[in-house]
Amino acid sequence: MNYLNPNIVIHAKSLEVGYASRNQTYTIAKNINFQLCSGELTAIVGANGIGKSTLLRTLAKVQPKLSGEILLKNKPISSYTEIQLAKEISIVLTEHIPAKNLSVLEVIALGRQPYTNWIGILSQTDQEKVKEVVSLVGLEHLKHKKCFELSDGQLQRVMIARALAQDTSIIILDEPTTHLDIYHKAYILKLLKTIAQKTRKAILFSTHEIELAIQLCDKMLILDTQKSTFGEPCQLIERGSFQNLFPEDLISFDATTGSFKVKK
Repeated sequence: MNYLNPNIVIHAKSLEVGYASRNQTYTIAKNINFQLCSGELTAIVGANGIGKSTLLRTLAKVQPKLSGEILLKNKPISSYTEIQLAKEISIVLTEHIPAKNLSVLEVIALGRQPYTNWIGILSQTDQEKVKEVVSLVGLEHLKHKKCFELSDGQLQRVMIARALAQDTSIIILDEPTTHLDIYHKAYILKLLKTIAQKTRKAILFSTHEIELAIQLCDKMLILDTQKSTFGEPCQLIERGSFQNLFPEDLISFDATTGSFKVKK
């Protein structure tokens, strides 16, 4: 891997994630190696409980790594202050839902907090960024609505817009298509793909929608407890990396269609 490649914004090397207490360390996954590049959409997939959310929180410095290395723009992520990190990484976690009595515009404007003054007043630049994001995500007709009036799919778009307003080089999302129907799952992932291409941001998300991720993502990380696999979806299919993702007595992967089949 080329550390000097200017398109690489995050490089994880021999990363081990989990939880540590005073008396015990609990490893969830180790030997994780991958890089995020500007303008690319990357998915983390794997079985339930494999550590997808833990990895995302570790990459965002919400919780500490157990071992290994995380470089953010060629510097150890540990060297960044909170305010510096807030200008590089925006994160949308499943448990972080804004107060639903706020309007769409108010929630999106929260993304400008790293840049506002101590009383949180939006500058002209902040207001222009919010307006730009509202247009990019297609929320003009909803911008004055309260969040409690929105559907799950609309609310997810607002959360993506808030992350965009933060104007970071990296956006991290934890299962952004949860609770959505198949149309809105595809809509959200296609929107993320478009945003990555238009803004040149690196977007990383965890998902159970493996087949959609195969179709839409530039890169995928198949997370496992002992050693993870990373690459372009077509490369992973060629290597047979999806074959052992689930117990083969019930589900098999069809490499010709890029889909999973239930054994009858």
